[in-house]
Amino acid sequence: MSPVEPMPMPVLPSGTADAVLDALPHPVIMVSADGRIANANAAAEGFFEASLPLLRRNLLRDLVPFGSPVLALIEQVRTRGAAVNEYKVDLATPRNPGERLVDLYVAPLPERDGHVVVMLQERTIADKMNRQLTHRGAARSVIALAAMLAHEIKNPLSGIRGAAQLLEQSVPDEDRTLTRLICDEADRIVKLVDRMEVFTDERPIEREPVNIHVILEHVKRLAQSGFARHIKFIEEYDPSLPPVFANRDQLIQVFLNLLKNAAEAIGEAAPDGEIQLSTAFRPGVRLSMPGKAKARVSLPLEFCVKDNGPGVPEDLLPHLFDPFVTTKPTGSGLGLALVAKIVGDHGGIIECESQPRHTTFRVLMPMYLNERFLGDDAEPGGAA
Repeated sequence: MSPVEPMPMPVLPSGTADAVLDALPHPVIMVSADGRIANANAAAEGFFEASLPLLRRNLLRDLVPFGSPVLALIEQVRTRGAAVNEYKVDLATPRNPGERLVDLYVAPLPERDGHVVVMLQERTIADKMNRQLTHRGAARSVIALAAMLAHEIKNPLSGIRGAAQLLEQSVPDEDRTLTRLICDEADRIVKLVDRMEVFTDERPIEREPVNIHVILEHVKRLAQSGFARHIKFIEEYDPSLPPVFANRDQLIQVFLNLLKNAAEAIGEAAPDGEIQLSTAFRPGVRLSMPGKAKARVSLPLEFCVKDNGPGVPEDLLPHLFDPFVTTKPTGSGLGLALVAKIVGDHGGIIECESQPRHTTFRVLMPMYLNERFLGDDAEPGGAA
């Protein structure tokens, strides 16, 4: 019996390895023996906000915080000749300040002496998914509470208000202030319940392809003619952005609320108040759609509202989208909760990152493609 001939290894066409690396959603870089970046994939270019030719002209230590653990990990890998992992490392860059937590995977490259490969997995993506589930749970809690309040509070309030109006006709003039106070407070509570009742609307959302830049320009004009007339606006739009699959009126509600929050955070006394509106295409994030067990959609459309106000207190940041949480002395804490509900109903994510004079509300939304979401079974530019 003749021995079985081994199957020949397939020869991959030139450039396949680079194409595979560029297809990865995680940043991957190759660091040479002298500490320079020898190669990087497309996700790494986006992470460091620099093109590959520019990255190749830099040492890695110039692109990461001073004394970053990634530098020590690379030396450890070179010494041991074995891969090392490190989790939750802050890798903020001079181009993009603020906390940027990543998981690091560092491995030696045997074919090239002293070279190592570093893969970064951004923790913020996983955190956004978890927070989005929390936002949806909070919204469901408000729905149940609003339904209960509408039934159990508004009916007795109408009786209290009616009784106060009857008393007002028979009490002395000096006591009518008290009956008027009862009516005013009853009306105020009814208005609060009415605001909460918007959470109980569970009807399917009527969606269509929407140009986000038209929405943002409309909201900006509204803001400039009212609450943000003293604030400078900066636009950084990607004109090639595809439509977002959304409800136009609800998107206006979302961004009008975010602009109002930004303007109030800046305050009227700030002479250099600025709000920046930006749009960008950020592939790589997917999220399960509510009500669809196996449907997963891409969230490549990124819309940001940035302000240079004092920032959100650190202890409040994780609960910012919860109902009744607010930084305003007279706020109800329902505005951002409603924003989170609307974004969640659209299958999107909203996140806030805040440092003093650098607060960003980031909305990630699905794009529109041939009357469907761009999901796992769709090819960009083709039929979904």
